[in-house]
Amino acid sequence: MVATTHHTTLIIGGGSAGVSVAARLRRAGITDLGLVEPADTHCYQPLWTLVGGGCAPLASSVRPQACVMPAGVAWVRDRAETIDTDNQVVTTAGGTRIGYEYLVVCPGIQLDWTAIPGMGEAVTTPWVSSNYTYELAPKTWEIIRSLRSGTAVFTMPAGPIKCGGAPQKIAYLACDYWRQQGVLDDIRVVLVLPTPSLFGIREFADVLAKVAARYRIEVRVSSELIEVDPDARRAVVIDRVTGATDDIAYDLMHLVPPQSAPDWIKKSPLADPTDPAGYVCVDKHTLQHTRYPNVFSLGDSSGSPNAKTGAAVRKQAPVVVANLLSVMTGQPAARQYDGYASCPLTTARNKMLLAEFDYSMRPHPTFPPRLVNAQKERRDMWYLKRYGLPLMYWNLLLKGLA
Repeated sequence: MVATTHHTTLIIGGGSAGVSVAARLRRAGITDLGLVEPADTHCYQPLWTLVGGGCAPLASSVRPQACVMPAGVAWVRDRAETIDTDNQVVTTAGGTRIGYEYLVVCPGIQLDWTAIPGMGEAVTTPWVSSNYTYELAPKTWEIIRSLRSGTAVFTMPAGPIKCGGAPQKIAYLACDYWRQQGVLDDIRVVLVLPTPSLFGIREFADVLAKVAARYRIEVRVSSELIEVDPDARRAVVIDRVTGATDDIAYDLMHLVPPQSAPDWIKKSPLADPTDPAGYVCVDKHTLQHTRYPNVFSLGDSSGSPNAKTGAAVRKQAPVVVANLLSVMTGQPAARQYDGYASCPLTTARNKMLLAEFDYSMRPHPTFPPRLVNAQKERRDMWYLKRYGLPLMYWNLLLKGLA
């Protein structure tokens, strides 16, 4: 028999967004709260770049999901599959139908490995990896450590992706390691970016251009990977400005797959019908759905046009909770999210710059620049990335305290 349950407030997704919102709602006194999440483990994904660069152990990026779930939240250990917005019912893969009065949608992002011909097959070969999955991040370090000469290709797809700086961060970590080993001069490094510059904000792009020049990285801007031949170890790259293609033979390649909302979200009434990637259609400031006022969305599956980072979730969660509580009492959603996000850009194995910005696409520093200029490479920022941010994540953000 199909089970039927009901929660006044239902959260879909037990990642950073779902857990932090659940914790804040519990602190606000919300008692009838359910959370749908199939995974038994919870991952701190920003650490995978450092795992792939040989700077952190993989085990430090995971904890049991049960350990991060707020007390008093009903955990539905299943995967959401459909949403009936008319009847306010979510159906899971296991057939459970969960009624709701208010819904928070944050199931994360989907890695579309089949979107580029040959990509899915390539990551199963010994020469190709990706820091975008728990299983592959350690492999990235293995192939970086073993390369002594040849061509290394690092790619980034077009469209929104989680942690937009990650595709180039691993290139810098690899180059710094090869420099330390005395083999960088024997390795051709190609960085393929779909954007017209290394970063969308000039102040950070200028710094990264100097970093790329320091490592002699061949930066291909306005370019994309369009095909991989894993047997021949060849990558086809297109220049979107000229239309010219280049066939690059590689000895190592770090791939980042195109990304989108989960397929079931794309098919749901919550998706933005004008967006092929199918993200949840929300007001970019209130994070309230544009058609269903009892629905909110944040995190990577949200259609708000901010960078998809954990730092964005940290600023979005209090906005969603405040606005949800207002809607529950018949008040309008008045709290505003300004698009804040940050990207800790590791430029060496002991240096980092912190790119912080908002919807204005201008620097939005947390620290006063006269005291801490995080727009340049700093060693203390490296320690923030390696130790400070994970501590904040596990002990503050997931508990609704940051």
